[in-house]
Amino acid sequence: MTDTTSTSPAAASPSGARKFHDLDHFVAFPRLAGLAMSPDGERLVTTVSTLDAQGTGYTTALWEVDPRGGHTARRLTRGSAAESGPTFSAAGDLWFTSARPDESGSAEDAKTAALWRLPADGGEAEVVTRRPGGVSSVLCAADADVVLAAAPLLPGAADEDQHAALQTARTEGEVQAILHTGYPVRHWDHDLGPARPHLFAVDGEEAPDDAAVPATVEPPRRRLRALTADLGTHYGDEAFLSPDGTRALIAVTLPEPAADQRTGLAVVDVAAGERRMLADDPASTYSPGPISPDGRTAVVTVTRRPVPERALRPMLHILDLETGALTPLIDESSAEAELWFTPADWLPDGSAVIALADRDGRGPVFRLDVADGTVTVLTDDEATWSEAIVSPDGAHVYGVRASYAFPNEIARLDLADGTVTRLENPVRRPELPGRLTEIETVAEDGARVRAWLALPGTEGEGAPDAPDAPSSSPAPLLLWIHGGPLNSWNAWSWRWNPWLLVARGYAVLLPDPALSTGYGQEFIQRGWNAWGEKPYTDLLAITDAAETRDDVDATRTAAMGGSFGGYMANWVAGHTDRFDAIVTHASLWALDQFGPTTDMSPFWRRQIDPTMEAEHSPHRFVSEIRTPMLVIHGDKDYRVPIGEGLRLWYELLEQSGLPADADGNTVHRFLYFPQENHWVLTPHHAKLWYQVVIAFLAEHVRGEAPELPTTLGLTPPASE
Repeated sequence: MTDTTSTSPAAASPSGARKFHDLDHFVAFPRLAGLAMSPDGERLVTTVSTLDAQGTGYTTALWEVDPRGGHTARRLTRGSAAESGPTFSAAGDLWFTSARPDESGSAEDAKTAALWRLPADGGEAEVVTRRPGGVSSVLCAADADVVLAAAPLLPGAADEDQHAALQTARTEGEVQAILHTGYPVRHWDHDLGPARPHLFAVDGEEAPDDAAVPATVEPPRRRLRALTADLGTHYGDEAFLSPDGTRALIAVTLPEPAADQRTGLAVVDVAAGERRMLADDPASTYSPGPISPDGRTAVVTVTRRPVPERALRPMLHILDLETGALTPLIDESSAEAELWFTPADWLPDGSAVIALADRDGRGPVFRLDVADGTVTVLTDDEATWSEAIVSPDGAHVYGVRASYAFPNEIARLDLADGTVTRLENPVRRPELPGRLTEIETVAEDGARVRAWLALPGTEGEGAPDAPDAPSSSPAPLLLWIHGGPLNSWNAWSWRWNPWLLVARGYAVLLPDPALSTGYGQEFIQRGWNAWGEKPYTDLLAITDAAETRDDVDATRTAAMGGSFGGYMANWVAGHTDRFDAIVTHASLWALDQFGPTTDMSPFWRRQIDPTMEAEHSPHRFVSEIRTPMLVIHGDKDYRVPIGEGLRLWYELLEQSGLPADADGNTVHRFLYFPQENHWVLTPHHAKLWYQVVIAFLAEHVRGEAPELPTTLGLTPPASE
């Protein structure tokens, strides 16, 4: 298998190493995501996010990419609001959602996303339907004129008219209160309810309000017919539509005692609105997947539910949509059987499923044969694929891939010879300010532990475009610990991007310790319900290995992590003084507090028992902390609530080995974002995040005076 790259202007690098020295350039760099393919395989559409005019957010436009790679990408939409979720109908029309106003819509209407359609034969995009509360996403049947939409529905509404009346009353009354009757009540960074997601069929045209109004004023709007309204809060917000559009496979949330829940699968007759449960087992939870070309089966994920003694394990099955029979898809004797596969698409003849999975710090494309469960690795391009769509003729797979060498881009995989070709993308690859290598070591129990290592310079020399290119002397080492914890450092991240620190002369270590995905079930089990054991010792072992290198300065080091990585950063702080500084973002601090206050408590209760809460909670070791810590937290973080950051900050000052001085000041720092969530997503705050982190590391790792941004209001503005 080979990897070829287009040399056209769209694929060429700009003088891009500067992007990593200038944070304004970095946050403004366009970001690509998602992929849709037309039924004839002649068109690919993706979304590209760019900085808005105010520099405080991103707006997304739709771009078309040539599947053959012969033409440069072209922009399809130029709305003032973000367009998202593109998908093609059987007729070749491009459907998407957007909050941009249309000629007839009011400013109030444009506050929520409407459903839009861009005709296959050209012309302007037109609104299909606009409703109070908006439309979330759209599904189109591959072979029939059937379209489904996901949208929120208020529980007191039996139809769209009642929903509109209730939504208008809440809006005009400025009511934000929500009365809950069950769990959960919030998710990641947003409250759940009172409106809940539901699935709708997009039916025929609505009758105009005034027959005298000429039809040319605006295209007739379409009606939405609820398919899951009777499920109430139990619609699982996941659905796949059969190619002929006759039925949809959906997730159904089933409540359990003690505020727990599981997910089953049901099939919905789109025309009649009738529903049948197909899969439900208290020992497992189910996720729907793509329906086969003949519409008879679907590939679904069956996950063994976790308990404190045993990790969860997702496995792909073939589900018969008539009988509900489940058949394991993968041959258990396969060397790849323990990977966590995500189904992506079917081959046109239904003989195999194309799937994705983390594997050894990468994410290849796999072929899973339905007849015998054979697993075939299709790519070796040192990248992680996040999207994969099979062409109608079965000759190619088109997908989105990334690595630590480049951000998301669209590529084509030839299924005959394995060749991977980068297409003419709308976004260029940035030029890196350093080089990427890979290291590994053996843990104390004999397990292999590997990591990416990003280093300054090119083959030991400074990047030629860098205005302050690092010298060839050994680089200070930054240990970056990933979140999850069921995760892997295997693809580009705009939020935790090592090249920003590499550009400033640091070596960044990105290890996959115990609990990381892509190394088999036993590697996950090693750290299960014991986060302070193997994950911690694996991190120290791979850090030891990195510090033996001639290009790494073992006398100047720091550790950083977010979410679970923040938990590990806190654990490291209480168990070793080897690092000069520690940055902990959105971190778990007191496990007994985190468990019942996070947005998905039952999930964590199933893997963190009282013994782990008592023995592996970082807050118990606060008195041992003698390393300066930068604590970062967003108030809208519901996965790791702000209480974790507030308690960590107070107890650092109250009990750590580096207490506040007589004036109440401390070497520790707390960067607080009142309006940000788990990730800190707005560009101006992301920039400030990096500025503060860079200043903190400069002070404690390099012994330099910190340069804090004036936007914090702590330093006088630069003189003119």
